[in-house]
Amino acid sequence: MRSRRRSRSALVALAALLAIALAALGVWQVERRAWKLALIERVEARLDAPPEPAPPPTRWATIDEDDAYRRVIAGGTWRAVPPVFVQAVTDLGGGFWALSPLDTPAGTILVNRGFVPPEARAALPPPTGRASVTGLLRVTEPEGGFLRDNDPPADRWYSRDVAAIARARGLGTTAPYFIDAEATPDERWPRGGLTVVRFRNSHLVYALTWFTLAGMMAFFAWRIARAGRTSTA
Repeated sequence: MRSRRRSRSALVALAALLAIALAALGVWQVERRAWKLALIERVEARLDAPPEPAPPPTRWATIDEDDAYRRVIAGGTWRAVPPVFVQAVTDLGGGFWALSPLDTPAGTILVNRGFVPPEARAALPPPTGRASVTGLLRVTEPEGGFLRDNDPPADRWYSRDVAAIARARGLGTTAPYFIDAEATPDERWPRGGLTVVRFRNSHLVYALTWFTLAGMMAFFAWRIARAGRTSTA
């Protein structure tokens, strides 16, 4: 009898601990949802704001996700080197982003000039001359894409890893971000303005799931404890 009571007490304690842990996960998801909604609100405000100068080198060390999707403008001279092509899937289909370095008074900035279909890649010349670029600041994408690592020696790129591209092309000191160029009236390739700004927000579903499981564990603990009291009455 005593052994059975100890086992029952252990089950009640375990179920109670699980209920608390699951409830904590639910609270965490509620907090994550609040953070995500605030992020979406900030980004939407940035998309409608006038462009500001691209961050200078004094700001480069502090660039992070909080700077993403700001509208920026940068003026300089294109470095006449072949574009870096990064695999992409857009509303225009599969193809490549064409990235080129823009030498500005504040330093070199990689610019995603836009989308290029596979058949137009070989014929795309490097940009030349002076230019003013307006677009969205994007944070570097290290390592590679989903289940695909960048292969710099083979010049195969699946993500816009600024540092790796700068090393592979010998660009020297380069901003730790890149600019997604906005669309222009020019119908030639590359085509800018295809940035997809979308944030997955399933935190409410996750929170409800964790809270439901916490409630089930709490009910299970109550039933076991009640059964123990009934059997000893």
